[in-house]
Amino acid sequence: MTLTRYGFIGCGMMGQEHLRNIALLNNAVVTRIFEPDEHMAQLSLSFAPSAKRSATMDEVILADDVDCLVITSPNFRHAEQIKHIASLRQIPVLLEKPACTSIEQVRELQELAKHYTQAIWVAMEYRYMPPIQRLVDEVHSQRNTGAVNLISIREHRFPFLTKVGDWNRFNRFTGGTLVEKCCHFFDLMRLLTQSEPTRVYASASVAHNHLDEQYPQGTPDILDNAYVVVDFESGQRAMLELCMFAEGARYQEEISVVGPNAKVECFVPGPGRFWPAHLGAPPTPLLVLSPRHPKGPSELEVPVDPAALAAGDHNGSTFYQHQKFQAVVQGRGQLEVSLHDGLAAVRMGLAAQESARTGQAIDLKRGTFSLSGR
Repeated sequence: MTLTRYGFIGCGMMGQEHLRNIALLNNAVVTRIFEPDEHMAQLSLSFAPSAKRSATMDEVILADDVDCLVITSPNFRHAEQIKHIASLRQIPVLLEKPACTSIEQVRELQELAKHYTQAIWVAMEYRYMPPIQRLVDEVHSQRNTGAVNLISIREHRFPFLTKVGDWNRFNRFTGGTLVEKCCHFFDLMRLLTQSEPTRVYASASVAHNHLDEQYPQGTPDILDNAYVVVDFESGQRAMLELCMFAEGARYQEEISVVGPNAKVECFVPGPGRFWPAHLGAPPTPLLVLSPRHPKGPSELEVPVDPAALAAGDHNGSTFYQHQKFQAVVQGRGQLEVSLHDGLAAVRMGLAAQESARTGQAIDLKRGTFSLSGR
């Protein structure tokens, strides 16, 4: 099998998770890294001992020992970097979420996608968590639930972690919490419904997190709690409940999907490194099926490969995602999370941010957030 050679643009905390997971792949090597921060660069090189640190982004993009690129730079750099790559070279790219941070960039990248001949895979890791993949299979097969009507996603988690330069403390750099953090969940809503959103309503605030922090830009303005309701063309509806000061629970994500015949639930623990050692082993993900007739929930544990689990904070999903992306680069797999998917999730997040700001429901068929911009 051909060796796949990776170049990295930006290599902070999330980039290092990607490096650890690429190290688990067969026939894969990281050859180039561009990372301006000295500390992060040295950490990254420790995970990719064959890689060379490049002085510029262009050195990575144009290197003849790079077959594909991984972009794990701060959110507000993504759009400009994708556009710059497109101007220099047509090459497969795995782009960390969110794909961009503004509705203007959504439209720019929609146009770029029409002319980009290689795969741009947006890193929606939550799709590839084993328990969520089992949930998706249940929903799409309809074998137990029937055609689903309601989807509820609850994430109760820890506050945003510290990043280089604390860029993730401000909406103008992240796109806002409902973009930066929650585009994963809006992507799952589209995946589960196999439909497009028509209306978004959100209620949110900054209640507790980061209010005692001060930066040259001021006090952080990122949301730390929210409810978001989304209507879909199919008539289905979905809700997100986010709380970023509730990390004491057994499970970080709880997803409930209800159809006329049954409810199916998915329970996903948070990163194992945050689980208190005195409580023993971290929880195992669960899938729970609750039929209406005959009543009686059944539980299925969905364990994750320990090596993949240890390589990151996303329940092994980064590894499984990289397996599929590598197959695309090698010409033996299909693109599963396109730039279109990534931009659709950003658009939903931006609409939710605007709804939370104004108190108004956002119509995605007309106005600022419509695909036409009218």
